[in-house]
Amino acid sequence: MKFLDKTIEWLSPTMALNREVNRAKLSALRRVTNSGYSNSGGSKQKNSMKGWRSDSKSPQEDIGQNLALLRERSRDLYMGGGLATGAIKKNQSNVVGSGLTLKCQLNYRLLGITAEQAKEWEDRTEFEFNLWASSKIDNTGLNDFYDAQRIMLTGWLLNGDSLAVMKYTDAAERLNPYRMRLHLIEGDRLNNPNHTQGYSPILTTEGFSFSEYVQLSDGRAIQNGVETDPNGKVIAYWISNKHPNSTIPQGHITQWTRVEAQNPVSGLPNVLFVMDAERAEQYRGVPYLAPVIEQVKQMDRYAEAEMAAAIINSFFAAFITRKEGAKNEIPFTNPIPESEQLKLSPEERLSSYELGPGTINMLAEGEEVTFGDPTHPNAGFDSFTKTMAQLAGAALDMPYEVLLSVFNSSYSASRAALLQAWRSFRDRRDWFSHDFCQPVYETWLFEAVATGRIKAPGYFNDPVMRKLWSQAIWIGPSPGQIDPEKEVDAAVKRINNGFSTHERETAELTGMDWDSNIDVLMREWEARRDLPQAQIPGMKGGDKQNAKTD
Repeated sequence: MKFLDKTIEWLSPTMALNREVNRAKLSALRRVTNSGYSNSGGSKQKNSMKGWRSDSKSPQEDIGQNLALLRERSRDLYMGGGLATGAIKKNQSNVVGSGLTLKCQLNYRLLGITAEQAKEWEDRTEFEFNLWASSKIDNTGLNDFYDAQRIMLTGWLLNGDSLAVMKYTDAAERLNPYRMRLHLIEGDRLNNPNHTQGYSPILTTEGFSFSEYVQLSDGRAIQNGVETDPNGKVIAYWISNKHPNSTIPQGHITQWTRVEAQNPVSGLPNVLFVMDAERAEQYRGVPYLAPVIEQVKQMDRYAEAEMAAAIINSFFAAFITRKEGAKNEIPFTNPIPESEQLKLSPEERLSSYELGPGTINMLAEGEEVTFGDPTHPNAGFDSFTKTMAQLAGAALDMPYEVLLSVFNSSYSASRAALLQAWRSFRDRRDWFSHDFCQPVYETWLFEAVATGRIKAPGYFNDPVMRKLWSQAIWIGPSPGQIDPEKEVDAAVKRINNGFSTHERETAELTGMDWDSNIDVLMREWEARRDLPQAQIPGMKGGDKQNAKTD
């Protein structure tokens, strides 16, 4: 190389100088590009990475522009059954089940009341809230609060977000003294108006259509139905009076209503918006199935193909070729009942044949039937499906054993799968109760205190007192146990060593309320005292004496 450089320099000094400059540029380029992630995920030089084209923009562009299609495909997978339906149903039954129930938890020391007074207030409030919650409190008059929870959660899973508008009836009902109602709305109806009702959009950001993003003259913006102030804070929601793709009622003009996000008087929300954000400044949610839509759809197609192949292979069908002008004198009757036969025109019959158990098809001269590879069902179908379910489960944060409801492994492996799944279920339950159940309860409590049905001194005077009176937890379905005896023994040890409480372990093991259990047990023990000892189940030895003294 040195000899070549010397020769070129002797023959052409200019060429030698250009070679030196190019060599310096290449060295500098290597120093800039080949550092950090440039050698791995950010490489543009490796052959394995050159063809990888990716682009990412703001959440409004990455999510907003694809949201309608993601919703449609997500709902299609759910309605078609299979893995997608299982994933949604598992979340429904484990996150909310039959409904999350209220458990008031007052800090009686900060409120300046006794423990007995706090317990009495909690019992009274829980009863009053259930009086409202068990009534038909949605806009359709068909669902109570516990049904509404399931609808809202399913809306988030399928559509990425769901919302409910707080409304009040003109008068209380006979069996429900509270006027607060919930108007449940599907996420599709939260969208930008075609006409902004007096607002004059002066800028449409490049890459957005008018229906996705509107910049208003005073700095506000409407992004997929969510209105924000110049600082990006959500201040209102634009809700249409019908689904954007709906054709009923015919001729009905689509109109939009602007609903402020917060009540300026009470400070409580006017709209409850349930969304699990994954990026900063994200205003619309992503369907739960979005990361695996393509994968699950391909799995469904594969399963349908295997099913069709298995059905066809189970048929015993014959195809007979005849020469032109020959008569059909074959003494076979058609095995397919007339009511189930396809009604085809003469033209269609030239290219259509029916398959069924024992069918006989007459082929025209020159026609021949050739079947593909008959090795169906595929011997690897089970292992392939299991592997794909593992990948889908990893993306959905759900072990495949739980996703498929298959627990064929050891006790330890099955229990580990359940524990991993319940970390996700609890996380979703926490944020769902925080975004929906707790705001509903606080709004209801505002009305209950204002109407005097619940006494809460200082509630309207101090936000700290309002918060203290509103403290509560939400109890849902328990994880269940693979080996109940081991689970109960572990719970007892946690309680005895101060690692947990009776209240928490009762909720975890059975989904019940410990305080309510104690009340019932006390009544039962009182009843047992009046029974002859011989009629008390499990009573022997020292237990008899304990029954007398207790």
